[in-house]
Amino acid sequence: MPRHDIHPRRGTTSGGRRGVHTDMSGQRTGWRRALPTWRTMLGTVLLFLLLLVGALVAGYLLVDIPPANSAAKAQSNIYLYSDGSELARDGDVNRQNVQLSQVPRHVQRAVLAAEDRDFYSESAVDPAAMLRAAWNTATGKGRQSGSTITQQYVKNYYLGQEQTLTRKAKEFFIAIKLDREVSKDNILLGYLNSSYYGRNAYGIQAAAQAYYGRDAEELTLAQGAYLATLLNAPSLYDITAHPGNKPRVLARWNYVLDGMVKQKWLSPGERAATRFPEPRPAKTSPGLAGQRGYLVEAVKEYLRGHHILDEDTLRAGGYRITTTISKQRQNAFVKAVDTRLMDRLDDSRPVDRFVRAGGASIDPRTGRVVALYGGIDFAKQYVNGATRSDYQVGSTFKPIVFASAVQHHSTTQDGDTITPHTVYDGTNKRMTVSHGRATGFAPANEDDRSYGPVTVTEATDKSVNAVYAQMGIDVGPDKVKATAVDLGIPADTPGLAASRGAISLGTATPSVLDMTQAYATLAQHGTHRPYSLVDKVTKNDEDLSLPDREETTALPREAADTTTSILRDVVENGTGTAAQGAGRPAAGKTGTAENDKAAWFAGYTPDLATVVAVLGQHPESAAQEPLYGAGGLPRVNGGDFPAQIWADYTAAALSSRPARNFDLQLAPGAEPSPSDDPSGSASPSAGGSPASPSPGGPSPSPTGTGTGTTAPTPPTTGPGSPTVPPETPPATEPTNDFPTTGSGDDDLDWRLKRDWGD
Repeated sequence: MPRHDIHPRRGTTSGGRRGVHTDMSGQRTGWRRALPTWRTMLGTVLLFLLLLVGALVAGYLLVDIPPANSAAKAQSNIYLYSDGSELARDGDVNRQNVQLSQVPRHVQRAVLAAEDRDFYSESAVDPAAMLRAAWNTATGKGRQSGSTITQQYVKNYYLGQEQTLTRKAKEFFIAIKLDREVSKDNILLGYLNSSYYGRNAYGIQAAAQAYYGRDAEELTLAQGAYLATLLNAPSLYDITAHPGNKPRVLARWNYVLDGMVKQKWLSPGERAATRFPEPRPAKTSPGLAGQRGYLVEAVKEYLRGHHILDEDTLRAGGYRITTTISKQRQNAFVKAVDTRLMDRLDDSRPVDRFVRAGGASIDPRTGRVVALYGGIDFAKQYVNGATRSDYQVGSTFKPIVFASAVQHHSTTQDGDTITPHTVYDGTNKRMTVSHGRATGFAPANEDDRSYGPVTVTEATDKSVNAVYAQMGIDVGPDKVKATAVDLGIPADTPGLAASRGAISLGTATPSVLDMTQAYATLAQHGTHRPYSLVDKVTKNDEDLSLPDREETTALPREAADTTTSILRDVVENGTGTAAQGAGRPAAGKTGTAENDKAAWFAGYTPDLATVVAVLGQHPESAAQEPLYGAGGLPRVNGGDFPAQIWADYTAAALSSRPARNFDLQLAPGAEPSPSDDPSGSASPSAGGSPASPSPGGPSPSPTGTGTGTTAPTPPTTGPGSPTVPPETPPATEPTNDFPTTGSGDDDLDWRLKRDWGD
């Protein structure tokens, strides 16, 4: 007889199945005892589903549709100066309900295309979209909404804007219940009447009046698409307030119209014939007239941009917001602009109608914005001149190029380290070179003037384009851009990200406030502290947490201080002598935008950094306009009105403080020398420099240590009156080896006009 094994085989059950180890009694052994059986897993899943269904049923039964959250409950926000005195209040509600029959079908569909294209066919909630939005928010892709129109309506009309789980849970259940009890048409009507469109307009009727001065039933397709666009970001998408955001606005507007075509609500032919409808200028609340509106809007933008309060929460009101704005310094800024600029304008000169101004002032030690000049009156000129980012900064960008050169120990094409004493060729329209090859970039100097061999200090004093065009190539455009961002200019600034060689001459369009941040970093020896417009935010006696503003080293101190040394010379001997009127040691740079559409002065003392810009804008079309002849001057340069305003304001703002000298630590080779004159034996090549400067030139301004009380000598002569230059491009086309322009937002032609100077 064959012999049979009396023991069960290893690795099998008593029934012969492989994979589960058991003992003689059929029990699991080893690590497999820790694994749940399939019965346990199934039971757990069923229990979870049962609890989830129970929770949903309980929530549906327990959460009722509440009474409408009346607009009368909206509260004002109170804005305070830094000393606690009241600056302004907002919060008035502008709403007028209409019937759905009063809203054209094309406007209804534009809203659906923008916010919820499947509104009529989908359920009240979209769990997949909610999970996707939560995931995108959690993974840093930005706070996104997964809400349907029904959920948004519930939030706007029945609940509040709090970002809490409780509110979201209520919104979820109310939306489901509302969808069962109310028709889709009525939900859409409620959404149209309760949504916020900016300009303090709640509802489609108020929005139609605010943006186009007509009733909702008269809105065109293009106008309705723009109002639908606003629902995504009302404050940012108001192009009257933010002209620099127009590319984003147009992209969203086109998205709405393209969505209507995709849904077959609009024919391709009608789509192609639709043109963007420019909204009319905003009418502001009387309580926000003068400077108050500019300050309130700038503070709101700061709160939103730094994720302290989102737009919906801020709009609900009830907050006390203490700003960093000094009432005394704010008044001083207004007085300086009025005295030096506005009082000199004459209605008999048509160009004077184009004149606008913007200004900002920052305490370099703390980063607090102590004054902000937005315009002559928020009720008359809605766009904030201090925060708009659509005017080129011109030569005020040149110090950033030099700072980057010192930071990176950059050399000329001949291998000489770039210092204040380095000699460049300042010949007008001199072709720039890179590694021995012509770049095709040959910008003109102001008034086509040639300077021949000049030191960097003198080239900065006289704002020689030929020198800084070559220096920017020597340093490298990417390094220059990185330095600008480190100093505080936003990386997404129009004209900054894409431009190449032209970056050195100020083709970028940062705001006045952004430029003040950059110059404040130079004033603080290269230490960057993000600016702040808010000291404190409270609601119901509870303080909100404000973001940390960590200090970073944007530049080595030697690079920042060496830049300050040449900017002091601009005030002492260059185009910025009008700034001596402040009566204390100062450093600064003038600048003029292409075609004289803007004039700038950016400067600082050891205690205060301030930037002033005079801008040209057509009062009706909002197009940028040249300022030739404005205020009676043949040309408005940065050394004229901007530097004079800067001097008056700085003197008043620091009147209670003793004057202080700059305490500078200069880079090797940057120490003052008896002479900087490049004449004589020096013979620089294109972009190169000799090993040492030749004697006989002007001396750089001294750099002091400690506290000084002696005021600088005021200038004895006024600014010159150069002729208006013709707009002729350089004769040489650029090569493909070194692109000199960017594309995209700036779309600037490489042919730089010769009036880019001062």
